Amino acid sequence: MGGENPMSTKTDTEVIIAGKVFTLSGYESEEYLQRVASYINNKIAEYNKVDSFKRQSLDTQNVLLQLNIADDYFKAKKQISLLEEELQNKEKEMYDLKHELIASQIKLENTEKSVKNLQTEVNENAKKKLTEADLVEKITVDSQTRIRFRLYGGMELTEQLREVGR
Repeated sequence: MGGENPMSTKTDTEVIIAGKVFTLSGYESEEYLQRVASYINNKIAEYNKVDSFKRQSLDTQNVLLQLNIADDYFKAKKQISLLEEELQNKEKEMYDLKHELIASQIKLENTEKSVKNLQTEVNENAKKKLTEADLVEKITVDSQTRIRFRLYGGMELTEQLREVGR
C-alpha cells in the first residue's frame, strides 16, 4: 500500500473486508491499514442499503464501488488543492500584513522622533522667550497719566493712561 518509506519497516496486518479475511502489507502503521479496510467496509455497507445496487451482478457492484471510491479520491484531491491554494493566499496575505506592520512601525518610530525633536525645539524656544524685563531698559513715570518705556536699542514708547472713575 502507498509509497515505500525506507525508514519504516513493512507491516503485515489481517483485516476483514466484506466478511472475508485479507492480509494487507505496507509501510504504513497497522492502525492506518485497519482504517483503509474500515473505509471499504463502510462503502460496501452504504451501497448494500440501496436496492438497485443489490440487484446488480457482483462484477457491476464491484465496478460501482470502485468508481465511487475513485470519485471520493478525486474529490479529496481537489479539496486538498483548494486548501493548498487557500493556504498560499493566506501566507501571502500574512506576508503582506507583516511588511505593512513593519512599514507602520518604521513610520511610527520616525513620527516619534519628529515629535521628540519638535518638543526639544519648543523647550529651547520657551527658554529663549523674551520677557518685559528683557525688552525694557527703563520705565519712567512722567505723571499720573503718562508712562514712558525706554527699550534696549534706544526706542522709546509713551503710554497715556486714563483716569478710571471711582
